[in-house]
Amino acid sequence: MEQDFELEYFLNVLPDSVKESLLRLERFDDLYEVVLDLGRPPEARFKDSTYQLSEAPVSFFDLEFVISRIGSFDRDNRAGIERTLHRISAIMNRRGRIIGLTCRYGRSIQGVIDTVKDYFSSGKSVLLLGKPGVGKTTLLREAARIMSVEMKKRVIVVDTSNEIAGDGDIPHVGIGNARRMQVPTGVEQHTIMIQAVENHMPEVIIIDEIGTEEEATACRTIAERGVQLVGTAHGNSLPNLLINPTLSDLLGGVNSVILSDEEAFRRGTQKTVLERTSPPTFQILIEIRDRGSFAIYKDIATTVDKYLREHKLFPETRVRDTNGNIIKTEEQVQESEKKGEPLEEFFKVQGEPYEKIEDSAVVSIYPFGVSRDYLERAAKSLHVRVNISRRLSESDIVLTTHSYESKKPQTILEAKSLEIPIYTIPQNSLSQIKRFLRSIKDSHPEESVDQSTLEEAVETVLRENQSIKLPPAPSRVRKYQHKFAERFGLPSSSIGEEPNRSVVIHPPQFKED
Repeated sequence: MEQDFELEYFLNVLPDSVKESLLRLERFDDLYEVVLDLGRPPEARFKDSTYQLSEAPVSFFDLEFVISRIGSFDRDNRAGIERTLHRISAIMNRRGRIIGLTCRYGRSIQGVIDTVKDYFSSGKSVLLLGKPGVGKTTLLREAARIMSVEMKKRVIVVDTSNEIAGDGDIPHVGIGNARRMQVPTGVEQHTIMIQAVENHMPEVIIIDEIGTEEEATACRTIAERGVQLVGTAHGNSLPNLLINPTLSDLLGGVNSVILSDEEAFRRGTQKTVLERTSPPTFQILIEIRDRGSFAIYKDIATTVDKYLREHKLFPETRVRDTNGNIIKTEEQVQESEKKGEPLEEFFKVQGEPYEKIEDSAVVSIYPFGVSRDYLERAAKSLHVRVNISRRLSESDIVLTTHSYESKKPQTILEAKSLEIPIYTIPQNSLSQIKRFLRSIKDSHPEESVDQSTLEEAVETVLRENQSIKLPPAPSRVRKYQHKFAERFGLPSSSIGEEPNRSVVIHPPQFKED
């Protein structure tokens, strides 16, 4: 019923010829907008196509008809239809006369947030990114409704252009029980944001299109007061936003830091590096890649730190298939490794190799030019008991990188004199440290698997949406490969005859004939 009267309102502002053509089409479910440009045929724009509504060009009379139905335009050349989400935007000539109109058909769509609903209920601030027209404002509107009605939170929508809650003084029912604060002009948005917090005690503030330094600062002030933020920003991806000097503060900001010679040598980097300046204003970032398709970074601080260290990012992805099912892939922390690289060529060892360790044994490792944090994380994920030594003389192994070892520093020379095995890996990365730990661990079914090849296969299936055949393997290895694929929600099957039987990993939507 609500939809019927909103459709009627929209049609009533259009010229009769345009209205009749739209009614004949009966395609209002995917209608975006109607375009009326002087001297050109009117057009209806849909999700995936554009339809010419008439052979006759738009006249000044047609434009004046629409204008007479909606009243005056605001300073941003926009006007709305009260109690609806429809938006009429004007194009003017140099003398201020309207020569074109974009009539956007607004609608409130319930259920669009279901795919990522759990992140909005987490209490953490959520930032939405995506290209224009991908549905950011629709998602914000539904977030306002869900958080105010179902989650019973005090929600305020700061509605700069009245796109979230519609035109007029009474907000659209699409925002549920959320309150709406209108903004007189765009430059006052940051002021209204602060007023919302100081005057109305919200638990959640929803803001569309954060675009200025003042607004970014206001967001930080609000977050520091313990209020949950849900907003969108100008930018369609995390790297894109991070290089924006005005808005990068939303992600913690980026600063160029000059390291000392000693620190640069320890890290294995140049003296000038990029580092995150402060804690991010938002804790969760959701990239809207397409309608119903999302890439989620659950911890912006960690994600930004990885990106600045040139690590590959693997966000969690969620997409709704044609049957309405939500398909998830978990966030991955590992990096891809070189395909088919023999283990003995992956690292080098000087001195007598350290004997394989059992699960119950503890190995003392002295990291030189290798991240202690990465080493701890790798050991934890592989269930290897590691003591990170701070004294060379108390170490079982020295772990370093090729670049550090090649310079023959005093630490390496001292380790040789103490006859401590020195293992070198190509780079200081989490995946390569994990690979090293696997090499020194006693063999178990999973350690007999070429783990790097298996991980790379899963990554390829998720990225390219195609099946990957693994090399032939014995039954106990294939069993482990099936379980590993299952962890990522990927189906798998076995093909071939023994001893050349192999596992094939398929994309999530795969169905056997």
